[in-house]
Amino acid sequence: MEFPSQLRYLIPKGIWLKRTLILLGFILLDLIVTAILCRSPSMEANPYARGFMEIYGIIPGLTIFNFIATAPLYAVLIFDSYMIEYTRHYRDKVEVIIDLAFGWLIAGSRFNGAMSWLWNTSHLTRQALGFIIYLSLAIPILYILPKHHRIRYKMRASKLILMNFKALK
Repeated sequence: MEFPSQLRYLIPKGIWLKRTLILLGFILLDLIVTAILCRSPSMEANPYARGFMEIYGIIPGLTIFNFIATAPLYAVLIFDSYMIEYTRHYRDKVEVIIDLAFGWLIAGSRFNGAMSWLWNTSHLTRQALGFIIYLSLAIPILYILPKHHRIRYKMRASKLILMNFKALK
């Protein structure tokens, strides 16, 4: 699917799209669990989300809050996806640091928020578990599988070259 030239800049490119989808999954988990289990705005621990819920109602307020809270994150992910091209020397190290930061700050805290409705344990435990789940998703999807695909592609390309070379003889 080809987007008009200006709209393509609103979608992260490459590995950053996958990273964005993983993070949006954690945000959506928090939104859905909170929307289902929250019966009153006073039950919400986040004071900002509670304020939106009191003004607009539970589901609209929670949706507006999540949209406002997620928009800057999405903007950073888009910006980084286009700017990382200019830091080739540091790219691998920077992406690992970014995954650690997003894993703890975004995925961990959103998992903590979602599980606080279901699991009565410490905040640190829930956040650490969310961080571990994020890394267990991100490492294979962002680092292991793309390299495996590149190796398979190179092997197929080398077989084609070898077959063409044999055909010339």
